[in-house]
Order: sequence, then C-alpha cells, then structure tokens
Amino acid sequence: MTGYRVSSLTLATKSVIDVQRVVLVEEHEGGYPDSVQESGGSETGQEERLAHFIGMLSDDDEGNRWKAAEILGRLRDPIAVDPLIETLWDDDSRVRLKAAWALGRIGDRRAIAPLHRLYRMENEWGQEIISEALEAINLLEGQE
Repeated sequence: MTGYRVSSLTLATKSVIDVQRVVLVEEHEGGYPDSVQESGGSETGQEERLAHFIGMLSDDDEGNRWKAAEILGRLRDPIAVDPLIETLWDDDSRVRLKAAWALGRIGDRRAIAPLHRLYRMENEWGQEIISEALEAINLLEGQE
C-alpha cells in the first residue's frame, strides 16, 4: 500500500484482505498515515482501528504482526504501548524490532526498561534499532 493514505482497513483472519473494507484515498508520499488527524479518522473510527491493529499483533502470520506494529507506530497512540511492549518478546526478530521502532515513534517512557532488556538480547543490527528507539523517546520527552 505504499504511496497511498489508508483511511479504513479491515483484514480478515490470516492475511486475506476483505476488499470491501479497504478504502484507499489520495496519494500520499509517506505511505501510512502518521497521525489520527492525517488519516482523517473520527474518534470512534480511530478506536476501532487501534483495536484492530492491536489484535493483529497476535496474528499467526508474522507479516501481519509486523504490519500491525508499523501502523501502530505511525498512529502514535499511547494506548498501543503496552501491547507493543508485549510484542518485544515475539518469536520473529523482525516483529520485535518493528515493535521497538513503533515504541520509539510513540515516545512513552514505559517502553524504556523493556527496550533496555531487549537490547541485551539482540544482535548488533537489532541493538542499533533499539538505540534509535530509545533516543527518540528521550528526544520526545525533552520536547514536553
């Protein structure tokens, strides 16, 4: 979906897309929406999207878990912090590191200790991603 802004997306179980619920609107350089306002969603619609993507973090397909973490990071809603922290212990390293990235985007201090624990367990490439997430949290914290 790169190149389009997604205003509503509902995935059926596994990786089958319910085409009737996918709404693609105007072309957008950044890919996924970077905020609730950008996605054009209402408060209720935002809550439904959050619940949907949080649920996808436990999908059987690692690709769906990765995509869910990506979208939750771009939405930057603190409601997703605890589920993303749980995702730091996913069996798939790509999913773990995308969750770390998402936590950095959200910038919530609750993620700092779990990210430090994960840092000690990851390889050099993973540690770089986690360091960037920790730096982002510190930068966002300094802006408040």
